[in-house]
Amino acid sequence: AQVLTEHGGGSVQAGGSLSLSCVASGNTYNSNCMGWFRQAPGKEREVVAITFLGGNKIFYADSVKGRFIISQDSAKNTVYLQMNTLEPEDTAMYYCAARHALYDIYCTERHPFNYWGQGTQITVSS
Repeated sequence: AQVLTEHGGGSVQAGGSLSLSCVASGNTYNSNCMGWFRQAPGKEREVVAITFLGGNKIFYADSVKGRFIISQDSAKNTVYLQMNTLEPEDTAMYYCAARHALYDIYCTERHPFNYWGQGTQITVSS
């Protein structure tokens, strides 16, 4: 089993920054593909960023590219999300997700993530 524990979340004024972390425990050898998703009330869940721990490939949604930074510490089985220049539209529940991917091409939002964190709320006020 894979357990994801998220840390962070909170409220910030528009233009501010927040950081999230996600620690994978359990059978962490399958956690080479990790990402962040978010879901606002009444809206569908959307991908934010994904990183393939077996390499340096990183994906960002267009809505956050240039503002958010996903990073990893493979030795600690941890993924981070640095969120800068936050806007009200970034307000959502943020979820960490993980899966195993043999190649980076399979580490995308099109392939199901089978492990999920509990979610943490990010609120950005105008």
